[in-house]
Formats: sequence, structure tokens, C-alpha cells
Amino acid sequence: MPIVSVGRDRLFAALEQTYTDQEFDELCFEFGIELDDVTTEKEVMRKEKHMDEEASADEEIIYKIDVPANRYDLLCLEGLAKALRVFTGKDPIPSFRVSEVPASSIQKMVVKPETSLIRPHVVCAVLRGVTFDEARYSSFIDLQDKLHQNLCRRRTLVAIGTHDLDVLEGPFTYEALRPADIKFVPLKQTKEFNGAELIEFYKSDMKLKKFLHIIESSPVYPVIYDSKRRVLSLPPIINGAHSAISLKTKNVFIECTATDLTKAKIVLNTMVTMFSQYSSPQFEVEPVEVVSADGKSTRYPDLSLRTFEVDMAYVNRTIGTSLEAKEVSKLLNKMQLYTEVQPDSKLRVSAPPTRSDVLHACDIAEDVAIAYGYNNIIRTVPKSHTQGKQQPLNHFTDLIRAEVAMAGFTEVVTWILCSLEENFKMVNREDDGNTAVIIGNPRSADFEAVRSSLLPGILKTMGSNKDAPRPLKLFEVSDVVRLNSKEDVGAKNSRHLVAVYSNLNSGFEVIHGLVDRVFEVVGIRPAEFDKVSGTFSGDGYYITPSQEPEYFSGRQANIMCAGSCIGSFGIVNPEVMQRFDIIDPCSAVEMNIEPFLYL
Repeated sequence: MPIVSVGRDRLFAALEQTYTDQEFDELCFEFGIELDDVTTEKEVMRKEKHMDEEASADEEIIYKIDVPANRYDLLCLEGLAKALRVFTGKDPIPSFRVSEVPASSIQKMVVKPETSLIRPHVVCAVLRGVTFDEARYSSFIDLQDKLHQNLCRRRTLVAIGTHDLDVLEGPFTYEALRPADIKFVPLKQTKEFNGAELIEFYKSDMKLKKFLHIIESSPVYPVIYDSKRRVLSLPPIINGAHSAISLKTKNVFIECTATDLTKAKIVLNTMVTMFSQYSSPQFEVEPVEVVSADGKSTRYPDLSLRTFEVDMAYVNRTIGTSLEAKEVSKLLNKMQLYTEVQPDSKLRVSAPPTRSDVLHACDIAEDVAIAYGYNNIIRTVPKSHTQGKQQPLNHFTDLIRAEVAMAGFTEVVTWILCSLEENFKMVNREDDGNTAVIIGNPRSADFEAVRSSLLPGILKTMGSNKDAPRPLKLFEVSDVVRLNSKEDVGAKNSRHLVAVYSNLNSGFEVIHGLVDRVFEVVGIRPAEFDKVSGTFSGDGYYITPSQEPEYFSGRQANIMCAGSCIGSFGIVNPEVMQRFDIIDPCSAVEMNIEPFLYL
């Protein structure tokens, strides 16, 4: 969760009230945030540099406040102070407005088709009559940095540019050009660079070098010009020096370029709503007309309210209270949610542009719980159809786990995420693109997909324990996930059992014996074989020859039960063993145990 650092005295001035550290800590708790630390900037520096200097009396006290990751409106002092003032009843909910601007006077941003090659979206707005001082200016820049790190995902999804509108002339154009064709003086520099030179120059910059990869390999770079071909910014890297804002800036032009339009709108709304309290008129934002590459014209920002219909019964059932509609309405107003009580006791809740985190009725119920006070909610045992007992599948899993353990196998627990290579290639399986759930933007190559089989994980464990005494008998009972278009979420979990035996010999008979033991304790008898028809009859289980690529050919079998294949077992293919660095021969079984619940 993000940590917001604010000056205590300036925060108290904004709140028009002073608190002791304990009183402010309690206020934070009531509002659903946490006072993480009370320190000073110099104290932080002393800790970082391991200095033993004593603190001086004139050091500014800093409050470090832990806020929810989805509350972007609390990432700066302005938003935090306004939210607390509304919560404590000092202020009404602010009403944000888009100013009326004649069509002939509105600023325009024209998007060129080439931007679709790299960063296709842009949204803009203007704050008029802004009054900056050093503290407000620092907070303005700091909010951009926090959004870049948080919602903007290190500028990959959205990059924010802020400019002094008085030194620019519209209409503006958003283009994508070859690096050599882009020339301008970047922020805090005096020398002109072209795009390629600028990338090389900032490779030694500790702050900006981590963003260069976003556009470095692209044949074109995004760039924003005014009508006189002066560069506003080269997103997502750096703004131009010409339009840099300062304490003297009165009219701020804000542009957000993005690969995700929804995120860009949220970022723009956050910037303008937080600092429109310093504009004139207050809480009013001037729109900008964005003309897309296909000629469609849209005005930004969109500061309209998002409305939800919420049933009082749902709210009370969700948080475990018996509140009246009028009381809930007051509580939600404290959380900056406009609320009206309908005749049928339903609530009509409107979320302002500052509350982009409100997406569902459960978010509204959560705000009711916060405003009411979690400590005021009576503790109760949640009622369910199982009356607090285990789910049948989990109970059955525990019974299977105990039986396999009593058969001499040691349980392991492996990661549910794995690499695509482990999930497919290392066990001789083909990736058809319709099996594994792929992770977007994985942190490393080891976590590219959700496992669709337990076998790779337990073989990896086997290979990492070459020095363990033999025989080595391991098992795991856990979930696998596979794509399934019939499910609401597009994928389905299945509970599997996997077991591996390794010794000087393969131990095929040991694994076969474990399969028989599982069916025995479940109460399923072997199916009868009809010699005349050459088929199995009845509801029992039986095995048939298989050709699974992870097992040795001719030394493997499918497990059939109730007419369908629920798994397979066999001697592990030597190629697979070599990839997992397994020295001794081994046999394995993997089977879906969920069908046992319905037999």
C-alpha cells in the first residue's frame, strides 16, 4: 500500500485543527487509513546515511500515512485533507464542474494516425487561474510521481505531462515521428537533442533511465507539438524546457498519453480534481477537445457522477449490521458519496470523479463499514449452507491426503505459477494456446502461466532433492487451472492428485499400487472385464494403454472411471527426467479427484 508523506503543520492548517499524534492516529483509523510513522526529513536522511547527529528543534514533522492502493485521491495532501474535512463534517462534498467554453475558444489536441504504432491515446485538460506556492508546487509534482509509480505502472500505461499554457499556442498535435526527426531542449537542459541522442543522454540518469525501454526499440517516438512546432513533451520520458511550469504559472495544460484509455481518464481526473481547489473559479476545470485519428471528437475531462442502485438489505447483510437507510446515507456522505434514499428503501449512490475505486455495490458497503466503524460492528459467525464446516471438496482432499501419506509418501507444496517451458516443453507437451492461463506482465520468466498440471512442479522438486535418501516418494494434492470457455471467468479449477516414486528401479508397481489403494479407500471396485466383447462393464475403474508424451512408451496407462479418463500413470520419459535433472528412474501418477465426489 502506498505511503504518503505530508508535513504535519501544513496538514493541520488545511484541516483547520490541530491533533496530538495519538488523536490523529485515531482519526486515520476511523477513516480507514493508518498513520505509519512520525518523523522528519532530516531524520530520514540520518537513518539512510547512518548518522548519529541529534535532531534539532526546528525540523519539520512529517506524517507518513498508509493509504489504500486504489484510493488515488489520497496520494497528496490536498486530496487527503479534503477527504478528512468531509469525513469530519467540516466541508460538504466538493462539486467539480467542467467550464462552459465556446467552440471557437476551446483548446484542441489533434491525434495523428501514426501514434497507434506506439501510444495511441491522449486526454487533456486545463486548470485556469492556479495559484502556486512552494508547498503546492511540490505537492503537484509529487502527485504526478506517485501516480506514475502506482496507477500508471511506471509510465507504461499512462504518462503525465504538465505545461505552462501561457507560453504555448494551440491547437496541439500528438504525433509519432522517427527519433532523428524530433528535436527540442528537454526539461532542465540548455542543449537541443534529437530523439535518439536524448535516449542515449538519459541512460546515465538514475531517475529516467528506467523508463527508456518503453519507447527505445520503437521505430517512432510519440511527441506533442503546439501550433508553432514547439515540443511540449516526448512521452513517457521528458517534457520540453519551453513549457516548464513554475511558481509563476497561472494556467496549467495537462496531457496524459496512454496505452490504456480508461487509466488515462482516471489519472487526468485525479490531477484536475486534486488541484482545481487552487484554480479560479474553484473546482472548475476547462475542457480540451481531443480529435482522434479517425476524426472523432471528444471533450475531456469527464467529471460526471457514476450512479449505483444499492439495496439496504445487501448493505446490512454484507457488513453484519441492521442500519436504517437514512443513517447509511449520512455515513456515505462522510465518504464523499452522494446518497439519496429512494421510496423503496433502496439507495441511489453517486460516486464523484475522485472516487474511481467505487465499482460495485460491495465497495459502497465497505465505505459504510468504514464510516460506521469496524469496532462498532457486532462479531458474528457467518452463516452458510455448511454451517461453518469444510467444503465437501476440501474435506475429501484432506482424507485423500491422509491416505496417501499413510502409504509412505511425503507431501510437498509447489508454486501454482510456473514458466511456460516447465508447463509444456519440459514434459514433452505441446502448447496449443487453449490450455494454460497466461499471466500478463509476469515479474519473471518463472511465473508466466498458471499450472495446468501438477506433474512439472513435483518433478522439479524431485530434481532439487537428488541427495535425499532413496526411495524418494512425494505427493501433492492441489488445484490446476485450465482455460474453459464455458465458465464465466474463462477458466476452471480442478483438484488433482500427483505422486512420484524414485529409486534404483522405476517403481511402476508402487505407483500402480497407489492408484489401486486410492480407489479402494474411495469405495470404487475394479470394473469387470467381459472376455466375449473385450470391454469393461459396470461403474468400476480400469486402466487402458495410453500414449502420453511425458511417460515412457509402452510403460504407461490411462485411468478410466465411470466411462471417462480421469488421469494417467507410468514410468517418466528419460528425456523429461533429464530436463528436470532427475538421476534415478521414477514413475508418476496424476489424476483428477473431483469426480469421486459425484460417484
